[in-house]
Amino acid sequence: MAVTAVPGVEVRRPIPRLRRLEDERWLALALLMPTAVLLGLFIAYPFVEGVLLSLSSARVGDPGHFVGLKNFAKIWDDSIFRTAVWNTFWYTGVTTVFKLALGLWLAMLLNRHFKGKALVRAFILLPFIIPTVLSTFAWKWMFDPTFSVINWSLFHLGIITQRINWLGDPDLAMTSIIIVNIWRGVPFFAISLLAGLQTISPELNEAAAIDGARPWARFWHITWPLLLPVTMVVMLFSVIQTFADFQLVYVMTGGGPANATQLFATYAYQLGIGTGLLSEGAAISLAMFPFLFIIVVAQLLYIRRVEVR
Repeated sequence: MAVTAVPGVEVRRPIPRLRRLEDERWLALALLMPTAVLLGLFIAYPFVEGVLLSLSSARVGDPGHFVGLKNFAKIWDDSIFRTAVWNTFWYTGVTTVFKLALGLWLAMLLNRHFKGKALVRAFILLPFIIPTVLSTFAWKWMFDPTFSVINWSLFHLGIITQRINWLGDPDLAMTSIIIVNIWRGVPFFAISLLAGLQTISPELNEAAAIDGARPWARFWHITWPLLLPVTMVVMLFSVIQTFADFQLVYVMTGGGPANATQLFATYAYQLGIGTGLLSEGAAISLAMFPFLFIIVVAQLLYIRRVEVR
């Protein structure tokens, strides 16, 4: 059937599918669709399922029924959960401070010119690229009360006279996992801050040095303000990763001794998978979300405030 053109009226013909990609809106939709599908399958769907699971009485082999916020009220009355909350904040705060300080120090050193600079930079990354479980097993052996190379060194240096049970003492166990986390996280800070340092023009420090500014003054008034946006982003990723840390703590101590190193992730795993209380384990996992959300939003607002300045 022929289409008769009417004078003064624009006839809209159907757009071929191939030509739709020339439209920026269709092209953007086509490019974003794979990412949206992956995010929906691996992030949104598990999150929604976790929320529904935490609001039920599900156990292994029993789908349970809807109980509302009963699981959250139950875990709040749990003394082990409160211990896990305190341990998680302490663990995250201490490790982040030390990783930032040591990472910044290493970045400043690696930013200088010396022989073998490329080899040293590659070597610095080793703790970060080695699989967490393998490196943690090595540290667990180093902290072993019988075969510990640390105890052997301290004994031959005359510092100790008897074996130290690093992972059997509550205070020493927390200190041990903090040391290992710092060792593993410092390279990420160092390389990221080094990349930020290399974006700062050396002419600024040279001009300040000519004006008589001391090294500390040059760092505090020139380097640090320019490095602050990168630092905040690196700290944001580190806080998220450390707050939900599982592999390192579970391999080294399993949350012990006497729950002294219990964190959100380890306690959720032990309660949800170890005992089969899936709903309570999901509730503990979701309990970290409000704390982590507040921390992330506060850091993002601070980053935006720094960028505006």
